[in-house]
Amino acid sequence: MRRAGAAAVAFVFALMLLTPSQAQQYSPPHDKPGPAVETVKVKAYAEEIAPQALERGDMDIYLYSMRVSRLAALERDPDITMVRAPSLLLSLILNPAPDQRGFNPFSLKEVRQAFQYLVNRDFVVRELYRGLAAPMTSHLTPYDYDYALFFQQILDAGIRYDPEQANRLITNALTGAGAVKRDGKWYYGDRPVTIKFIIRTEDERREIGDLVASELEKTGFTVERIYLPFAQAVARVYTTDPQEFQWHVYTEGWGRGALEKYDTSSVNQFCSPWLGNMPGWQELGFWQYSNQLLDDVGQKIFKGQYSGRDERDRLYLQALRECMSESVRVWVAVVLQSTPLAKNMAGITEDLAAGARGLWTLREAHLPGKDVLNVGHLWVWTPRSVWNPVGGFGDVYSADLWRAVSDPSIARHPFTGLPIPFRARYSVETAGPTSTLAVPADAFTWDAAAKAWRNVPSGTRAVSKVVFDYSLYTSSKWHHGIPITMADVLYRIYQTYDLAYDDVKSRIEFAIAFTSRPILETFKGFRILDQNRLEVYVDYWNFEPDYIAEYADVFGGGMPWELLAVCDDLVFTRRLATYSDTAAARFRVDQLNLVLREHVSLVRLSLNDFISKTQFPANIFTVNGKSYETREGALTRYRALLSWVNTNNLAVVSNGPYYLAVFDPASQYAELRAYRDPSYPFKPGKWYFGAVDKPRLQKAEGFVVVGSDSKIRLNTAGRGTISVSYVVKDLATGLLVDSGVGRAVGGVFEISLPASKTSQLSPGFLELTIVVFSDEVAQAFSSTERVEVRRTAATETRPIPTQTTLVQTPAEQPQQLPLGLIIAVAGILAVAIVVFILRRR
Repeated sequence: MRRAGAAAVAFVFALMLLTPSQAQQYSPPHDKPGPAVETVKVKAYAEEIAPQALERGDMDIYLYSMRVSRLAALERDPDITMVRAPSLLLSLILNPAPDQRGFNPFSLKEVRQAFQYLVNRDFVVRELYRGLAAPMTSHLTPYDYDYALFFQQILDAGIRYDPEQANRLITNALTGAGAVKRDGKWYYGDRPVTIKFIIRTEDERREIGDLVASELEKTGFTVERIYLPFAQAVARVYTTDPQEFQWHVYTEGWGRGALEKYDTSSVNQFCSPWLGNMPGWQELGFWQYSNQLLDDVGQKIFKGQYSGRDERDRLYLQALRECMSESVRVWVAVVLQSTPLAKNMAGITEDLAAGARGLWTLREAHLPGKDVLNVGHLWVWTPRSVWNPVGGFGDVYSADLWRAVSDPSIARHPFTGLPIPFRARYSVETAGPTSTLAVPADAFTWDAAAKAWRNVPSGTRAVSKVVFDYSLYTSSKWHHGIPITMADVLYRIYQTYDLAYDDVKSRIEFAIAFTSRPILETFKGFRILDQNRLEVYVDYWNFEPDYIAEYADVFGGGMPWELLAVCDDLVFTRRLATYSDTAAARFRVDQLNLVLREHVSLVRLSLNDFISKTQFPANIFTVNGKSYETREGALTRYRALLSWVNTNNLAVVSNGPYYLAVFDPASQYAELRAYRDPSYPFKPGKWYFGAVDKPRLQKAEGFVVVGSDSKIRLNTAGRGTISVSYVVKDLATGLLVDSGVGRAVGGVFEISLPASKTSQLSPGFLELTIVVFSDEVAQAFSSTERVEVRRTAATETRPIPTQTTLVQTPAEQPQQLPLGLIIAVAGILAVAIVVFILRRR
């Protein structure tokens, strides 16, 4: 058997297997509450000087993904090690809006489909990333757990680099639309068909942009190459009406923040318009890309509206095919992000999606004998790095720090990809998918019109019930010393509902309100059981109960209620800022940012007003005649927050192992300091997971004899029960020979091809595509092999070399969102956090 052209993929996985991992026996540096070190100092380092800073010891870890050309010297340094994960996804988004005054070629679906054939993914992987990447033709990477289910359909789509095919399709589409080609250039009327191509400058995306722009020019388009860094590019693409045509193509980057086993977020984030991440961004007054099929199917997947795993998979396949056919977002590659760090650093968990950038690293990482961790990043602040509790944390630079400042209720396990309790414990009861539970008459929801909590209507029913025990929050304090209480939970629920359904607020933050409502419609009622426990009723079901709990969590930690109230005051009452970037552009004010001096002053203004007027929103805290906050308690909170703001000159308060002590945008510097309050529930070692034995192919051997029963033997390894999905095609004809899925027995999986199938073959080669996966590790391993077809069996059998052709799974950037996954409070709902696994880079 011989290797196919996927050697780069094999190289990627081989590197992942060889990455030095931290010893599973981890000795925490101390037993005090909080993180492993006292101080985390975060500085911006240009990529050009970052390697030298690491070698000098000025920096202990560099979070930004360096160009692979700069990694070679670090690889040879014995004092530096690498943690790798496929956490950077690259795509090209196309503007599909029709041009009423001219001609936008990407408004034609056929041109978008043709664009797929202009992207030379193999060149990008081989030459630009030197094998530290794998090609992508859909939003599923070859590392994703779901890839094992759907890879055959992805391959069957036939997306490849084929500029001749692209040119034929473009010619047919443009000619049919009335364009003409003169002297090798396309014209519509008397104007050249021009494409504004926004190309990022910080990394390999510059070369990718130039590569694709050249292909577009070869087909006859006039390309205006517009080179922009992160902040300017994001503003130009994501905050403008597509019909302004400030852009036609953009080189997107997305960073994973956490692992996802059964995807509900990416298919919606990258395909379905309803969630606000497709052109138009669901902003009021903008032209909107629409696709009812993707919205309907995407919401069914997101809301758990299926009868079981099989129906979920059918829905997912339907969405996957439609998304690939629409080709609004064209995928390029998933990059094996390499995070260099000091060789003697302890406490690193190798998150299969986020690598060393996951939730766990800054909590546990330390250098023996030192209490300071020096962290480098490309930026600490950009104009798009926004710290606010509703529309912020949408980029890696803010999200990477916020993960260390705030504790989520629920997190994703770094190896299984399933939700796990973090600071909330929970129990799940469900009648789904075929029945419902009665919702008690004293359950309540927020009435935005009446500005009060109302009991649910008689006879209300829900599919599932989750009881959250928030005692790990409520037995502790916020960073400014105020106890966390059920009042914080109530305000968060109120804020979410009121923003979505209040007439005025929903017009101001239209995109957030619009995308929140489909989710809020599934929440049927809440009950406060005691000072620690909240009961939530939802019309949501999943075959994994932990996903039900994750969906139902409406708190998510985040920020104290008085800070949320101040933010609401600035956004909705005073109208001095907005939560979202699109609303900021529409109203020509700044997006609220709690780390900027001017906005901190606004927080002081609002707080002083609250104090002088003894402001107290009693209606928000009164449920069924019982009050969960007092005016005196509110004043105490306002004064504590004002004192914190005056002391730190920052308005960021949360509940995690660190607090944000210094943030200097001009100097590109931030400092996190350990939160050592005795009430903080976690100590070093609690969130250390180390590394895991990933599923993989060790060896493949065998050949096929024409007209004879033949077998191909695959030797596999990895933690858990290992299974293999495979597709065998005739390389000469492209016809399917065999496909299947099954479990490996004793580490061995055999593919049997009976004589009835081999008799239809001719001597030559078969193409064998394999995906190896495990029930305990949410990372797939993909390999493409060539299997020799012989006329007779009289040739020596040769095993495949162990440096296999493969790909293994795990994160612009989400998410964190949760995208990635994840930041609690990264979107309007903590429940929607799963959507933000991936964040902009």
